[in-house]
Amino acid sequence: MSKKIVVGIDFSDCSLNALEHAVIIARKAHAGITMVWANHLDYSKEIFSVEPENIRTEVQKRFDELVKKYRLQLAADCDIDYRMEKGKVYKVICQVVKEVNAFLLVIGTHGSSGFEEFWIGSNANRIVSASKIPIITIRAGVDSNKELKTIVMPLDSTKITRQKLPITALIAKYFDAEIHIVGVYTATADNIRYRVQNYVNQSETYLKENGIRYRSVFLEAGNITDTVLEYAKKVNANLISIMTEQETSTANLWLGPYAAQMVNHSSIPVLSVHMENTGYIV
Repeated sequence: MSKKIVVGIDFSDCSLNALEHAVIIARKAHAGITMVWANHLDYSKEIFSVEPENIRTEVQKRFDELVKKYRLQLAADCDIDYRMEKGKVYKVICQVVKEVNAFLLVIGTHGSSGFEEFWIGSNANRIVSASKIPIITIRAGVDSNKELKTIVMPLDSTKITRQKLPITALIAKYFDAEIHIVGVYTATADNIRYRVQNYVNQSETYLKENGIRYRSVFLEAGNITDTVLEYAKKVNANLISIMTEQETSTANLWLGPYAAQMVNHSSIPVLSVHMENTGYIV
């Protein structure tokens, strides 16, 4: 049985773009793909111009077309299939992830702006919060043909910050990518800065032992999201790797959780790792 990548699909351009990314990763990882569609009430007519009673038939037709399009792009023993379920999007996707024992989840997000993202929350943020496995979120309009060559991995002073290292290294190994370790200083206290430096040193040792190319940099950060995004754009990164739980600063408390900011506003795909994700072997 091959490894599995789950992809959330609503047939928007955004989710189909995410599927393109997942196919590229699946080829490198020698993995299969399970696409998931959740039947709920807030689909727009731009996506489904059919009567409600005919939606499942239309969805099945579209899925069959996607299977036909991408099956030959995967390894011969790695399949692409789909699930049509009823329920809340984030609950359905997380349940399928558990059932197929997926190692990675990929979804597209339209992002959001203003207060709505913090008062209401998007499906992407709910899935990121609920997922127990690493999840890559991809904003609409991101070039789906880019292979992962440069990965930015910020490290802060929290103990859990290093837990994203194994899966980040694994993905880097699939693509022979270079990891940019970014030590983020959010305080001037010597003990905090020393801890960040220590975590960067430990990460360097891990990557060196596993034959993964890397470089390290230290940055002062008022707002972690802004600082990391600015650096990632400067080095033309293809992926940013973060934890879903991060330390906060005064600025971040007003702007919402760091992970939610990154998922909503990054034009670069984001790998979010839950603090319980451990045990990945490079």
